[in-house]
Amino acid sequence: MAFVVVAGFTTQLVMGRSTFAVRPLVHVHAFVFMGWVALFVTQSWLASRGSAAQHRQLGRIAAAWVPLMILMGFWLTIDVVQRGTAPFFFQPQHFLVANPIGVLCFGGVVAAAFRLRRRSDWRMRLQICAMAAIMGPAFGRLLPMPLLIPYAFQTAVLFGLLFPLTGALRDWQRDGHVHPAWWWGMLGVVAVIPIAQLVAFSSFGDALYASVTAGHPGAAIPGLAFASPPPM
Repeated sequence: MAFVVVAGFTTQLVMGRSTFAVRPLVHVHAFVFMGWVALFVTQSWLASRGSAAQHRQLGRIAAAWVPLMILMGFWLTIDVVQRGTAPFFFQPQHFLVANPIGVLCFGGVVAAAFRLRRRSDWRMRLQICAMAAIMGPAFGRLLPMPLLIPYAFQTAVLFGLLFPLTGALRDWQRDGHVHPAWWWGMLGVVAVIPIAQLVAFSSFGDALYASVTAGHPGAAIPGLAFASPPPM
């Protein structure tokens, strides 16, 4: 999972589609989310072959890290929509709603994993599902997103299910059944799709987009239209 994240962002950098010459908010957002990837990998290693005490100590840091991720997820999404720079293969109004809902779904699955921390069979599976819930931006940088319009966002989210589905298949092959944590965790991953659809394409979604973009360049961009691709 960490490899996919690194590959997605590195590919865009190598192709010249992204750069480090961005505003500080983007750097802070990157630090927070890549920090979670580092925590996730380290915790996975500690849980399987490291120190249980260190795993618990780092878990406290991870618990405090999640609200920071939610904050940064909301903040950068709002900033991008206000600037009118949402990716052209997303509808800005849907992007404004779906991104925060996605990070909230991630937070909800992580919270469930922490609550069940004494049940390692549930905890480890839910943590993998939580990580899958925020894999969309990585897959979105590897998939041909312009060709996936109008389902680019949904496709990127669903690709994240490859990891929990692999875990579920392993359970089935080894134990003859799939652990219920996989089903609950995957439900948390896909919940963003119908919830975002209902909210974004409602009168509340219209009012939210108008309120967020008021007085900003994004106000001139139709919320439920796909923008033209940037010039090559």
